[in-house]
Amino acid sequence: MNRLVLFDFDGTLADTAPDLAAAANKQRERKGLPPLPYEALRPMASQGARGLLRASLDMLPDHPEYEAFRSQFLQDYEAAMTVLTTLFPGIPELLDTLKANGYRWGIVTNKLEYLALPLVKHLGLHTDCVVTVGGDTTGHAKPHPEPLLHAARVAGIDPAHCIYVGDDERDVIAGKAAGMHTVAAAYGYCELSEVAGWKADAIVKSPAEIWPVIEKLWPRIPERA
Repeated sequence: MNRLVLFDFDGTLADTAPDLAAAANKQRERKGLPPLPYEALRPMASQGARGLLRASLDMLPDHPEYEAFRSQFLQDYEAAMTVLTTLFPGIPELLDTLKANGYRWGIVTNKLEYLALPLVKHLGLHTDCVVTVGGDTTGHAKPHPEPLLHAARVAGIDPAHCIYVGDDERDVIAGKAAGMHTVAAAYGYCELSEVAGWKADAIVKSPAEIWPVIEKLWPRIPERA
């Protein structure tokens, strides 16, 4: 079947926030600051090092110490990125359903490849995942469409026959720019009140809602002649 479902990783397939928040609080510890509550850091999990350093240290990329702390954050995260990270409830069942119905699926994340690939394997996703695109796989990161277009090319699928599921506005922007249908995962790290403004083709509040949405969107995608 010439159809492909692509997923963002953090906040869409996997709940990586606990390990990301722990790495962010390690940076506060290095500065002699008390840890922030998990609830304050969780919403930044989809924004990677930049978002977590902003939330934990109020540090932006133009700060003179930013690159040093970004490098340390990534080292700390890599050393303990599989401690609490799990798939969101319902994701294994969703992936099984896609496979049982002949659909292919892959991952497009802004996470750097050297972090993303081991996590994909750790979570047992590598066996059926047809393509994994990291933030440094191409010369661009989302919201640029190139990572999504690259995934479609690797899988040999027309972008018009792809659906992209993600929990950040840049996922929807990238998906639309790539000519794909988009699904906003409102169960991730985004605020539900913000999601409607992204103008995704559909919004889901749990992984269990993704398959019914795919079935509704699919008739709108023409079959390859």
